[in-house]
Amino acid sequence: MHTEMAVLAWAVALTIVQLLVAIVGTTTQFSMTTLVGNREQPVVGSGWVGRAQRAHRNMLESLLPFAAVVLIANAIAASNHVTLLGAQLFLYARVIYALLYIAGIPWLRTLAWTAGLVGILMVLSQVI
Repeated sequence: MHTEMAVLAWAVALTIVQLLVAIVGTTTQFSMTTLVGNREQPVVGSGWVGRAQRAHRNMLESLLPFAAVVLIANAIAASNHVTLLGAQLFLYARVIYALLYIAGIPWLRTLAWTAGLVGILMVLSQVI
């Protein structure tokens, strides 16, 4: 298995951890009756809980293109130092992004998000 595939697995693990953080936070602001009921509107937390929910959704949005380019690179055997660096940059940037977002630090959060996008673009540059 190429290292980029292992990084993809770690990115999935990060996504699951972010989901669990958002769920635990949500249980501190809403009753269990509300959470297990049939909701017509999403449950939106406030403060760090809302930021954790949004960070998780943003990770889901970013995971799709990242997974696609890593899987394509693996399928066409395009693994090299650029794809590895891009994959690692994506993962590290997304960990930092999640921490900064939950902590409520806006400008650095945007920088981390941008670094994650650059990582995706680095992998993509090797498959097109």
